[in-house]
Amino acid sequence: MRRLIWSMAIAGSALAQRPAFEVASVKPSPALPFGQSLSINLGAVHHNELTLTNTTLCESLRFAYHLVSDDQVAGPGWIKEREFRYDVVAKGPANATRAQLLEMLQTLLDERFKLAMHREPRVVAHYELAVAKGGLKIHPSKPDAPDELKYWRVGHFSSQWMPMDRFTMLLSRQLRQAVIDKTGLAGPYDIDLEWTPDEPSGAPAEEPGPSIFSAIHDQLGLSLDARKSPIEVLVVDRAEKAPVAN
Repeated sequence: MRRLIWSMAIAGSALAQRPAFEVASVKPSPALPFGQSLSINLGAVHHNELTLTNTTLCESLRFAYHLVSDDQVAGPGWIKEREFRYDVVAKGPANATRAQLLEMLQTLLDERFKLAMHREPRVVAHYELAVAKGGLKIHPSKPDAPDELKYWRVGHFSSQWMPMDRFTMLLSRQLRQAVIDKTGLAGPYDIDLEWTPDEPSGAPAEEPGPSIFSAIHDQLGLSLDARKSPIEVLVVDRAEKAPVAN
């Protein structure tokens, strides 16, 4: 099987033609004072600015390449260790879309960490999100709907603009396992999902609600099924622990 490998050394002029940020900073995260909790920003886009805070290289790659779980990234052990954390602040053109900013992030990570990577299928336990047999119960978002989470907590999230790749990312965080989009749905949808977490915090509800699996089926018209089969994994062959200076 031929592996697709790319790096600064062999991509050369092709990398130079990829979109890049106008201004970007990539630095190791500062050490935390004793006893202070770690605040992590796994990736945010506000207008033309993209930020990550206290993220591992693995988490940064997940955000850049639309991956939903650490299981979809392989490589040296340190890329997933919290000891090696990084802060990214980058600004693109005023009219840049989210997709364009993430592609710029790919370029930035390639340049600063001197990455060499390839993709290959590996057998990984995961979930697959698909349209349920009973049919879809959600509706496409309105063109002028805000691109943001309207409400978010464990057991409930709501958005008037939710693309499936972002929805699977949120589900992956809840289930602590990769969720792969098999819906075939293009564009954002209105999503309002409520369920009872497996480990609720505080006092138990008087009338326990549905599991996340039942809620996804009954409220959204989607199915979430466990699988253990090959999925594409991004493999880091080489990376520098210290990013190239700004």
